[in-house]
Amino acid sequence: MRRTNAFALAAIAAVLATVTIAARADNSMSSRGSMMSTGAKPAIFTPSTVKWMAGTGEFKGLTVAYMSGDPSKAGPWTIRFKVPAGGKFPVHYHNDAETATVISGTFEAAIGDTFDASKLMMLPAGTYVYIPAGVKHFAMAKTDCVVQVSGTKPFAMVTASSSM
Repeated sequence: MRRTNAFALAAIAAVLATVTIAARADNSMSSRGSMMSTGAKPAIFTPSTVKWMAGTGEFKGLTVAYMSGDPSKAGPWTIRFKVPAGGKFPVHYHNDAETATVISGTFEAAIGDTFDASKLMMLPAGTYVYIPAGVKHFAMAKTDCVVQVSGTKPFAMVTASSSM
């Protein structure tokens, strides 16, 4: 029993030390380079430090936060969208696999060639979605929501001409 308790305490201490070291690493992480070969910089965002801005180009009409990388270039990137209730994404596909996580609110999505609201699947906060490249899909925000999307190729949303 003592051995188990000692092990558990050692494990907790190790986790706390790791978290403390990471938190103290340097609060100005985004202004310093990284030792990683990718040239990526470490980033930690709390809800109050996420920088939201009006979307442009492919993201026009949405509020966007660029979490890491650059979605206009090849290489890993992650962005977040604030989507107002009722906001619709017509039938479209991407040239890259789409990985998305609903951070808050309720989003809806479906696979198909025609926008059909009756086929939308409710995706509450915490839902993870993976859609392979080239798969046509559509979506809508049931409530105000935040959706995080990641990819590795330049972001492109290829829409069908008569999808709504």
